[in-house]
Amino acid sequence: MRQTGGVSELVTRELLGPVEVRELAGRLGIRPTHTPGQNFVHAPNTIRRIVREAELEPDEQVLEVGPGLGSLSLGLLAAGCRLTAIEIDGRLAEQLPATVARHQPAAASRLKVIEADAMAVRELPDPQPTALVANLPYNVSVPVLLNLLAALPSLRHGLVMVQLEVADRLAAPPGSKSYGIPSAKLAWYGPARRVGVVPRSVFWPVPNVESGLVRFSRTAPPDTTADRGQVFAVIDAAFAQRRKTLRAALAGWAGSAGAAERILIEAGVDPTARGETLDVAAFARIAAARPVG
Repeated sequence: MRQTGGVSELVTRELLGPVEVRELAGRLGIRPTHTPGQNFVHAPNTIRRIVREAELEPDEQVLEVGPGLGSLSLGLLAAGCRLTAIEIDGRLAEQLPATVARHQPAAASRLKVIEADAMAVRELPDPQPTALVANLPYNVSVPVLLNLLAALPSLRHGLVMVQLEVADRLAAPPGSKSYGIPSAKLAWYGPARRVGVVPRSVFWPVPNVESGLVRFSRTAPPDTTADRGQVFAVIDAAFAQRRKTLRAALAGWAGSAGAAERILIEAGVDPTARGETLDVAAFARIAAARPVG
């Protein structure tokens, strides 16, 4: 392992390549399909890129979700990180320490594996992770990401690989075509941007979609008297009928269209606007303007 600045340069022999990925899957009796989320990265250069784009500090405590066969896990450990990996599949959770011991024996003590559903995680044992770096299961990527940010306030930043269309949604600014519920809810925690596209060819088997990398950081939420749940309820209502004006879209949430209009005016929001034009701070003002009781 060679040092280049803050994070170690990864050496190919420390990582899994195409042959190792197929051999390991065969030994475990795993037969992946083309369904997104059942694909394994087998390209060491892509792993290097993900670790580099995550902008991790040396010795940082990192959380990985869905480590699978361990391609990204090995990359993170080779970079000097301490890693907590959450894996729902018992076979994969049991195998990961052995894979690390085989490829990077000196890093074995820096790995902790938890067999669990990331959607159900409410807390983790110490030490608490400060970064999330993961190839998220594509069918549940957004709810997993939002759950972990809500449950683990120690997470300060992260990089996730998701389906390219989802990456665009997560990083979309207000007023853009892709802006919606995922964009606004992730913005509650802080800014996000898409930092790259990952080609299909680096996965086995090759999926039917391209992937994207989204980097995010946690900042203070909007200054509001409303809590996260109240703000998210406004976001859900505003986008449930995307093409309607906010006066109409929020009628059910407010109790009537007239009540919605009064709340919107109190919040300084045009009742004829649509949800796709508002940033998260505006949604927070709306939530705070709703009368109590």
